[in-house]
Amino acid sequence: MTQFSPLYEGKAKIIYATADPDILLAEFKDDATAFNAQKRGSIQNKGVMNCAIASHLFQYLAAQGIPNHFIAQVAPNTMHIRRVEIIPLEVVVRNRAAGSLCRQTGLPLGLELNPPLVEFYLKNDDLGDPLLTGDRLRLLQIATDEEVAKIREMALAVNTHLSRFFAECGITLVDFKLEFGRSRSGEILLADEISPDSCRLWNQDESDPEKRILDKDRFRQDLGGIEDAYALVMQRVLARGRQ
Repeated sequence: MTQFSPLYEGKAKIIYATADPDILLAEFKDDATAFNAQKRGSIQNKGVMNCAIASHLFQYLAAQGIPNHFIAQVAPNTMHIRRVEIIPLEVVVRNRAAGSLCRQTGLPLGLELNPPLVEFYLKNDDLGDPLLTGDRLRLLQIATDEEVAKIREMALAVNTHLSRFFAECGITLVDFKLEFGRSRSGEILLADEISPDSCRLWNQDESDPEKRILDKDRFRQDLGGIEDAYALVMQRVLARGRQ
């Protein structure tokens, strides 16, 4: 893959250095994890599919004025990205109630949330990625108040653009997780990936609550057909990107 050793290996990607210190190589893996890696498996061709989906969505968002770390897709499962200092926050935007929000609040699955809900979680598997209050964010000094406000603003803008994009693909964007990083100059950039691993996506052509699922919930819930679901998302995203 590269003459350089990996800088970091996560659950879904391996990050390598390149000859340019400001450019990294992200290799998407076929590994699948859920419940803070308590459940592990593999999804055939997931790395290729997620890399293609993320590449197109990063380019789309850049065209909408959302700065991000994507530079170019250089192979089916690899992309060049800008080096950033990842802010240890997972930012979740919810358009409908699902997952932990339903479990923790009793809200019915699929309830539309207006306005969308933005949540901040500490990015720390050992601690279970806990939900953070504003005061806890300040206590941990993860980001300044100005950075948190900027991240929230960017997350909501991403939601507006992605919700429209996916709707044009016949897909409902239920919720999704974002990560952000600081560039060398201190600019906040959208980072990590946007894919069926990090988004809840429902097929608008299906009314069945299980058949409509097009994301990693198929793996979490042992529903089967996960490769076909990811492939359908990729097909629709790429088709919409060519329009």
